[in-house]
Amino acid sequence: MEFNELVELRRSVRAFEDGVNISQDEIEEMIECALQAPTWKNSETGRYYVANTKETVERVRMEALPEFNRNSTAGVSTYIVTTFEANRSGFERDGSANNELGNEWGAYDLGLQNQLMILKARELGYDTLIMGIRDEAALRNIFDIPSSQHVVAVIAVGKRAAEVSKPPRKEIEKVASFK
Repeated sequence: MEFNELVELRRSVRAFEDGVNISQDEIEEMIECALQAPTWKNSETGRYYVANTKETVERVRMEALPEFNRNSTAGVSTYIVTTFEANRSGFERDGSANNELGNEWGAYDLGLQNQLMILKARELGYDTLIMGIRDEAALRNIFDIPSSQHVVAVIAVGKRAAEVSKPPRKEIEKVASFK
């Protein structure tokens, strides 16, 4: 599949088929693709917590997601919680920030990784929904996520139950400035 076609086919899905099985090998392939993203000084601070058993998927859905995200991901096969190690990306080894963004660099790096992961999921025939509204404490409890990591997103992975239309995008003139 050509890259532009892959980008065009990727959608945020809010209705998933029930009972789809995503193998651990496929999940590892998605994460391996994510790890190819560039990171600040090659710091590679992204971390992934995978719910791929029915019990853990249901626990994440019911304990860590608000009702609208629970409803949007009913029947989903897998959740991947993405985090990053704080105070590393965007920081010197002595702990001082390299610039005013500080830990925002860790979030930036993880965003690049997440993008590659969801594109790989699409290439493998799966669909995704990235959710930033989630219960951090519940996720930390379910996955034993250490306090040194910032919890960023929960990504639902499965197969779409219905076609999803592409919302319009802004025109280039509204988002880019050329001088």
